Amino acid sequence: MNLPTEPDAIEALLERFRQKSRVQARSLITSVFGDAILPRGGRVWLGSLIQLLQPLDINERLVRTTVFRLVKDEWLQAEAVGRRTDYMLTPAGRRRFEKASRQIYAIDSPGWDRRWRLIMVMGDLDARQRERLRRALSWQGFGETGAGCFIHPSAELDVALDAVAAEGLADLLPQLMPMVAINPRLNPAAEDASLIRQAWDLDELAVAYDGFVARYQPVLDALRQAPAAEVEEEQACLTRILLIHDFRRHLLRDPQLPEVLLPAGWPGHQARLLCKEIYRRLLEPSERHLDKCLQLAGGEMPRAADWLSGRFQIPDDALTIPG
Repeated sequence: MNLPTEPDAIEALLERFRQKSRVQARSLITSVFGDAILPRGGRVWLGSLIQLLQPLDINERLVRTTVFRLVKDEWLQAEAVGRRTDYMLTPAGRRRFEKASRQIYAIDSPGWDRRWRLIMVMGDLDARQRERLRRALSWQGFGETGAGCFIHPSAELDVALDAVAAEGLADLLPQLMPMVAINPRLNPAAEDASLIRQAWDLDELAVAYDGFVARYQPVLDALRQAPAAEVEEEQACLTRILLIHDFRRHLLRDPQLPEVLLPAGWPGHQARLLCKEIYRRLLEPSERHLDKCLQLAGGEMPRAADWLSGRFQIPDDALTIPG
């Protein structure tokens, strides 16, 4: 049964995605692995992944090509089971997904001890090395202030350096000096704000979060008017896929700054609350669809781990979102 009230908001979201002339299939499939397949052991038969994404007009050739590239980049590995093939997360891929999951499904903003984590580049890097290093550290939330200095208020330095090595940049580690610094200025708040402006473009990120809210508020309005039992299972699953796909794309650009360092009225908070409530409302019907759709090459139908139900679990009175 389709949603009895305002179904057009959800179907319009799905149809807008289907009409896109260029689909970022890698990002979408990565989101599916992190949200739906990781809780089922991080392994799936390619045929069932193709079946899952077909209603979004993602064709078989695009899915196969994208998965093969993820294998080449060592996010996934293949294992033949008879005439079929399973694809599973590599150890490095699992670590990446687990870190992303902690960001996506986090309840609270990180705290801050008022110390800055710095990674200084000692010596010269060529342009290609510097760009690869910048990208690797940006995955960990670091911003660049110039002159070979990367900063973050709360990241774990050892984790960041391990991530640099995991991206194939271990040869650069001797040139990187991690340190922790306290702002000694008489007016540290102004200095901290200046550092943030240098390292991150929060205005651009705020616009992106506003766009996310504008796209998904009508979806929440429709779900609030429909009992969970009346949400069609496949529709719920496809909506959940797009929800996490879109939210994750913004989080990849979000340094996850502590509350005290964010501008007043930061729209990322509203976007997170919106995502949480939609996800909670879609979880049960979408899981019923995944239970029927996702299988392994040997024919087994893996069930999600119990911890899946703990995602986005926050008090209902914290889910008041401006309409």
